[in-house]
Order: sequence, then structure tokens, then C-alpha cells
Amino acid sequence: MLGLTLDKINRKLEKLEDQGKTAMILADKETVLGVIAVADTVKATSREAVAKLQKLGVEVYMITGDNVRTARAIAAQVGISNILAEVLPEDKASEVKKLQASGKKVAMVGDGINDAPALAQANLGIAMGSGTDVAMETGGIVIMKDDLNDVVTALQLSRETMSKIKQNMFFALFYNIIGIPVAARIFVSFGLILKPELAGLAMALSSISVVSNSLLLKLFKPNKRNYISMIAPLVMVLIFTGIFFAFARFSSDMGN
Repeated sequence: MLGLTLDKINRKLEKLEDQGKTAMILADKETVLGVIAVADTVKATSREAVAKLQKLGVEVYMITGDNVRTARAIAAQVGISNILAEVLPEDKASEVKKLQASGKKVAMVGDGINDAPALAQANLGIAMGSGTDVAMETGGIVIMKDDLNDVVTALQLSRETMSKIKQNMFFALFYNIIGIPVAARIFVSFGLILKPELAGLAMALSSISVVSNSLLLKLFKPNKRNYISMIAPLVMVLIFTGIFFAFARFSSDMGN
């Protein structure tokens, strides 16, 4: 690098930064001795994981302390278009707050001590298992392997679990909405009467449907549609509703 002009050195720095490297100038009091460039290696699965997250409807942001040029180069390698560059460690939590203030629900993925405040600030903190103890203690979810695909799996499983919770709430309400009026003899003119002992059995069946539906989570596989889990709730509604009305008819026949 000896004898190079400042303009040529700047062009060299820009070229290195365009490759996703952080460049540093080595110099003494009189002249530039050289340029050192360092870079984080992008994991082979990172681009795939980002694409999967975007397919799930997740906006992916990269927050980094690197300069804008380096950040853009790395983001381009993994398919990220939203970049927050030159963010100081103590300012990461503030950037998360800004996203939250815009109405977004934020999940922060991090592995270092500097990420801990942002992990705590986010709606969901996801700590990588290869990171520091502070980050793992702060994260709501800890990914044991150093693979972003597991972040996708965690979100998929979370959505599947929330879906089951909503379905189970439906089951609990549905059987009560049907059962209470029948047990109260509101539909006696239609021949529907439910004796107390059969009403108790019908409520037990509703509990069975809730437990059975929850157990379908054991069939969860990442990145695959669980068709059994999708169809089973409808089938269970039809079966248990049929059993319920069979009990009502049986109660009516016993009364006659």
C-alpha cells in the first residue's frame, strides 16, 4: 500500500466493503502501511432460512454495527432488503422500540451480550444456543443449534400450537352451546332431551376431543403440512356432535 494515493486507498476500502468485509487501515505516523479486511462467514443455511421466514409473512431486518456498504453486501447474500446499519450495541434496543412504535410485533434473534437489551425489549427474544449466557437468559426461546432454520421451526410450531389452542376453545364452547339448551329441555318439542348422566358423559367426550386434538401436535414436522391435523378437528366435530345427538335421542326414548 506504500505510495498509494488517498483516492486509491478509498477505492480499495470500498471494494472490500462491497464484498461484505470490514476494512481497517494499518498506518504509522507518516504513511499507510496496509489494509486489513475481516468478515463473518455467512452460513450456508442462512439464505434458505430468510426465504422461509419471508414465505411465512415475516418481515426480516438485519441490525448490525457494520457500515452501510458492508451491511448491504452481506444482506444481499442472504436475501434481506431491510437493513439497520451502523447501530451501536447500546442502541439496538432503541431500534427495536422504533419498530414496535410503528405497530410491528418484533422478534429479535441474537447471541451476544450486546444483544441482551434488544432481546429483552422485543416482543419475543430468540437466543442462539451458541451465544453467551446473558443472551440465553434474556431470550424467551433458546435455539440449541446454531442454525437459523430452527428459528423458522420455532415460529411454525408456535403458530401450530396457537391454532390448536383456538380450536380447543371452540370445542369447549361448541359443546356447551349445544348441550346446555338440550339439557335445559329447550328442544323438547323436537324430541331432544338429555338426561343428567348422559349430559355428564357428553361433556366428558368434549374433553376427549380437546385432548385428542392437542395430541395431534406430536405429528408436527417442520416445513410440512400436517393434513391429519388440519382435517381431524372437523371430523371430531362431526363425530362427537353425532354422538351428542344420539345421546339426546336415547334420552328421549328412555323418557317415553
